[in-house]
Parts: sequence; C-alpha cells; structure tokens
Amino acid sequence: MSLAANAAAEVRLLLIGRGLRAFVDGYVAVLLPAYLLALGYDTWHVGLLSTATLLGSALATLALGAWGHRAAPRFLLLAAALLMTATGLGFAALSDFWPLLLVAFFGTLNPSAGDVSVFLPLEHSRLALAAEGNLRTSLFARYSLIGAFCAALGALAVAVPDALAGHGVDRMLALRCMFVAYAGVGALIWLLYARLPARLPGIPTPAASPLGPSRAVVVRLAALFSVDAFAGGLVVNSLLALWLFERFGLSLTAAGAFFFWAGLLGALSQLAAPRLARRIGLLNTMVFTHIPSSLFLILAAFAPDLGLALSFLLLRAALSQMDVPARSAYVMSVVTPPERAAAASFTAVPRSLAAALSPTLAGLLFGGGWLAAPLVACGVLKIAYDLALWRSFRRHAVD
Repeated sequence: MSLAANAAAEVRLLLIGRGLRAFVDGYVAVLLPAYLLALGYDTWHVGLLSTATLLGSALATLALGAWGHRAAPRFLLLAAALLMTATGLGFAALSDFWPLLLVAFFGTLNPSAGDVSVFLPLEHSRLALAAEGNLRTSLFARYSLIGAFCAALGALAVAVPDALAGHGVDRMLALRCMFVAYAGVGALIWLLYARLPARLPGIPTPAASPLGPSRAVVVRLAALFSVDAFAGGLVVNSLLALWLFERFGLSLTAAGAFFFWAGLLGALSQLAAPRLARRIGLLNTMVFTHIPSSLFLILAAFAPDLGLALSFLLLRAALSQMDVPARSAYVMSVVTPPERAAAASFTAVPRSLAAALSPTLAGLLFGGGWLAAPLVACGVLKIAYDLALWRSFRRHAVD
C-alpha cells in the first residue's frame, strides 16, 4: 500500500498506538476474571464488571459521536490516553468491588477481543483520510491485523504473574503490577499521540459534522450491529476465559497460550480479508466468513473434552475476525466524508452498548451451572445477525 509521506507519518503513529493498546488489552481480558476471583469475587461479579466496562465505553463513544466534532481529535486522543493511565492505576490500587466497578465504568478497560474503547472512532476517522477505495480497505486491514497480532502477544503476558509467583513474589502483587504496566502504556500512548498534528498535513480534512444525509443507513447498520454486539458480549474474552477456567479447570498460563494462538489465527486471517473483499465485496466478506465461525462456537459448547473444545474455538478464531476490516471500510464507504467520525461512533456504540447487557447474563448462567448456554446463544444470534445484514444490504453493496 502506498501513502503520501505526510499521511504515512500520521498512519504510523496511529498504528503504533493501536498495537500498544492491543497488547495490554490482550492480557487484561484474560487476567481480569483471574484477578477478580483472586480477590474473592464470583462469576456474577466478573460478568457485572464486564457489563460496566462495556456500558461506560458505549456511553463515552455515544457522547463522542454527538459532541466530539466540537473538539479537536488530537485533544480527544490525548484525553483518552490519560484516562487509560488512570484506569490502570485504579485497578492496581483498589480491592473493593464497587470502587472497581466505577473505575471499570469510567475507564478504558477492555474485556473483549475487539476494540470497544473511545480510541476506535477517533483513530478510524483519521485513518479514513489517508486512503480511498481498496487502499482504505487495506489500511483498515493493517490496523486490525496489528491490533489482533499484538493482542495475541499480550495474551502470553498473563503467564507473568505465575512466573513471578514461582520466584517468591506475592501473586496478588504480581497481578496488580500488570495493571500498573497497563497504566504505563497509557502514558506512553499520550507521548506518542502528542506528536500528531492537529490536521493531517497536505490532505484536505472535511469539517466534522453530526449525522445528516447518511443517517438512515447508519441507523439501520447500528440496529443490526447491536444484535451482533449483544451476542458477542456473551463470550467476550474475559468470559470465554472464565468458561475455560470453570468448565475444564484451565490454568492462567495455559489460557494465555490458547488466547495467543486464537489471536494469532485471527490476525493472520485478516491478511486475506482485503483480497477476499476485492473478489466478493465487503458485505459478502462480512457475512460469509462470520457464519461458519458461529457454528464452530456452538460445537465448542458441547465438546466433551478440552482438546476438542479448543480445536473448535481455534477454528472459530481463524474466521471470526475476517469481517472486522471489511466492516470498518464498509461503514466509511457508505457515508459522506464529514460524517465519518459520527458514523464510526454511532456504529461502534452498539458494539459496546448492546454488548454491555449480556456479560452479566452470561455470568449468571455460568454461576447457575448453564455453562454451554452463553456460547450457544452467541452462535445462534450471530447467525441471525449475518442473515439479516445480508438481506438488508445486499442491494447496497460496495467494493
């Protein structure tokens, strides 16, 4: 992919920032349930805290879509980086559940495999200016690939607390240090994004505006995305890790290894997404890779042993993320340039707002012994979403 030099410098900073965030998100998503269980909380508390995290992210992203055009994007990115630092320090310092819940709600913690933070629409709107058409799809694929690959590497870092504990370090202290590291990465991202220009040099930047001509399309997409998001909230990485802990007694280190390979497969699969989108279109790429991944998730729910369950989950991981760059490029392609930031926010909101409703439900189901129910419900709802999306937008397809 070829970009102008001034755009390439902008993109480089954004991609580095995405990679750093993904790395710490990768281990926090797996570490979070283990940390809460170590503090003496149960599966319901894990689900409730995941709900608070996603709900807070959704409301922040919604506010960004409604009023964010009044502030400079660079200022908002720097504020988000400071919030990330405060989130890590809060989790490292607190033990009582209700203060942790407040930090989760107002902070940037991410219990899922994808990015649900307020960073996402801000970065997307700036990336969308750097390329057009197929180049934009490739750029979003690179963005998603870096995020998925770094998150996979981050998952391996969950072995650090056990390794430190093996050398005499208090395990709870080791767990808290991981959140201090999260805060440190937030500070590093602040320094990184402080180098961003207020405007992309040499490239005309359309004045940001709230939704207007594209409102109907965005609302339809957001409604469908809410179904997908609710389903995904039932098996965000923190809850999938909890399922592996509860169903098979998997260790934290082994869970980290699994999420590394799952994340790596997801990252590699995104390399094929732009090429596939050029052949069959963005919409078909979104739908026809998603359905098989949901079927594998349902099969994993009924797997009789750990090996078979992990095999199905890895097959799911190889397909489930191929729609991510296609979806991002599709949204940017069906709206006018001034509406892109607002469209990114309003289509990202359901991916955390609707998802916020389901982790608590999943935690309750786990606590009641219905371990397979969240996985089956997720798979069925996602298949229904894919079919509805294809039926609604098959005549509105873009390359």
